[in-house]
Amino acid sequence: MGIGKRVSSSSPCLLFFFFFFSLVLLGCPSLGHPNYKDALAKSILFFQGQRSGRIPTGQQITWRSNSGLSDGSLAHVDLIGGYYDAGDNVKFNFPMAYTTTMLSWGTLEYGKRMGPEIQSARAAIRWATDYFIKCATATPNTLYVGVGDPTTDHKCWERPEDMDTTRTVYSVTASKPGSDVAGETAAALAAASMVFRKVDPKYSRLLLATAKKVMQFAMQYKGAYSDSLGSAVCPFYCSYSGYKDELLWGAAWLWRATNDASYLNFLQTLGANDATDIFSWDNKLAGARVLLARRTLVDNDKRFESFKQQAEDFMCRIIPNSPSSSTSYTQGGLMFKLAESNLQYVTSITFLLSTYAKYMSASKYTFNCGNVRVSSSTLRNLAKQQVNYILGENPLKMSYMVGFGANFPKRIHHRGSSIPSKASHPQAFGCDNGFQSFFYTSNPNPNTLIGAIVGGPNQSDGFPNDRTDYSHSEPATYINAAIVGPLAYLAGSYSS
Repeated sequence: MGIGKRVSSSSPCLLFFFFFFSLVLLGCPSLGHPNYKDALAKSILFFQGQRSGRIPTGQQITWRSNSGLSDGSLAHVDLIGGYYDAGDNVKFNFPMAYTTTMLSWGTLEYGKRMGPEIQSARAAIRWATDYFIKCATATPNTLYVGVGDPTTDHKCWERPEDMDTTRTVYSVTASKPGSDVAGETAAALAAASMVFRKVDPKYSRLLLATAKKVMQFAMQYKGAYSDSLGSAVCPFYCSYSGYKDELLWGAAWLWRATNDASYLNFLQTLGANDATDIFSWDNKLAGARVLLARRTLVDNDKRFESFKQQAEDFMCRIIPNSPSSSTSYTQGGLMFKLAESNLQYVTSITFLLSTYAKYMSASKYTFNCGNVRVSSSTLRNLAKQQVNYILGENPLKMSYMVGFGANFPKRIHHRGSSIPSKASHPQAFGCDNGFQSFFYTSNPNPNTLIGAIVGGPNQSDGFPNDRTDYSHSEPATYINAAIVGPLAYLAGSYSS
């Protein structure tokens, strides 16, 4: 799965939009609300369906079994574990690390609202960080950043349990740098170290020590991993935004985890000041600014005032009735950024809306977008409306989370979900054997990937529900990871 080119869009029915969003932003109540606790549990359960490696006892998504047990062997290292990024069988560490950072951030901010699901969230994070520790420590001065040839893998439609494609190993080094993937990996490890600080101090220390080493590697050997690895990561997960945003993001997380002033000094000299109206696995500027703005809003530390101003500039580009808004919305009310897998941007931006609102409410802070006053409620109401749309409050009455509600996508673009499990069909399906019987069929997928959020509807609020349409029907780890925090907030705020 990858990212498409930016698309511009017109905004018809402006009068409708302003009326509709004035209701949303004023917080006018709707008739009931989705079961956020159920959605939260399922959003985390989804990660079990993406597991690579040896499946543990207690696995709830039972149609998955062991896969990728020789990963790393071509480089004579153990790289077993981690997650498949989306509907394929490749481990791309760049989006996997972002997934882990967002899961960790959500757990740090909203863990107290997760109830029993906090155990599942920690397990989902640890499945990734155990793998990242291997990637960062297996070979000196080397960071392994992926397993599986994406071009070869995408020519097959087979279960991960049947993989017979070459499990090529990819890495970045001093001579083939990757500041972007290294900075994101450091961010993931640092954020996770805070998640485990009280519940597993020894593991937390290992995560933080590894994060420091990986961040040093990112800062010392500057370069984009796309340039070093070429077709192994492009066009799938090219670092389109460059690597400065990951250096800012990584340093921001190390600063939060350590209070080591060297990280603060580093990020203040980066010059990563470009304006942005997007947040994703590729572009981390907005996330870093919200994270750093916390120091001003919550701790009253004026050294971070410039990041607060940049965070608010971002919010003003998102809010629909802001004079500086550059964000389109569908007639049904969904934020619309890009045609391919739009919900990845919706969930990530929704996380920032929710979390900046949390920071604002700590000091009852408000700001202005031109003549529009923005409070924490403004941001929370917009975030809630986006979550509700995903969970079924939309023109099609379609839940874009698999297994949630009565009407959800049944033909998702996902190899494991679309092919009978090994339990029901022990014989292997070869590389080409799955296309005619399972990819092109209009039958529903035999295995339900509970909790998976797909790419979502088009700009007209339409959804083809077609397995071959990966732009709208493919789930991905980073879509889910970003919505866990907002769902936890809502689950803790509204009774079912």
